[in-house]
Amino acid sequence: MSTTDAPTTLALIEATLADTVKIESRDGDKIGTVHSFLTHKVSGRVTHAVLSLGGFLGMGKSYYPLPFSLLQFDAVRDLYVVTIDRRMLEGGPSWANNAPHFDQAYADRVAGYYGVGGEDLSLG
Repeated sequence: MSTTDAPTTLALIEATLADTVKIESRDGDKIGTVHSFLTHKVSGRVTHAVLSLGGFLGMGKSYYPLPFSLLQFDAVRDLYVVTIDRRMLEGGPSWANNAPHFDQAYADRVAGYYGVGGEDLSLG
């Protein structure tokens, strides 16, 4: 088998939170919940949070990957505060049904949209 036939190994592991952690804006507006965290397999660091916005009874939700550096945890209220504008978040990379292949190119696209440094997703 040639190297081009080798299966792609993703560098991230998804830890699903079942939408139990709330997200608010800097202004205190309810935005949604954390659907999952993406953790780098080698370093063990959380690189992204996948936010769940909208929907009713599990239908019509949209998912937004966000670099973890754009979240601040509020221990008093036990929630995360997103440090960007809601309109910017809603205009960012997202999906409704099928999650994209979260590889280096997609991670770079997410980082570029939000204007933050990219994550190195290499396994070496």
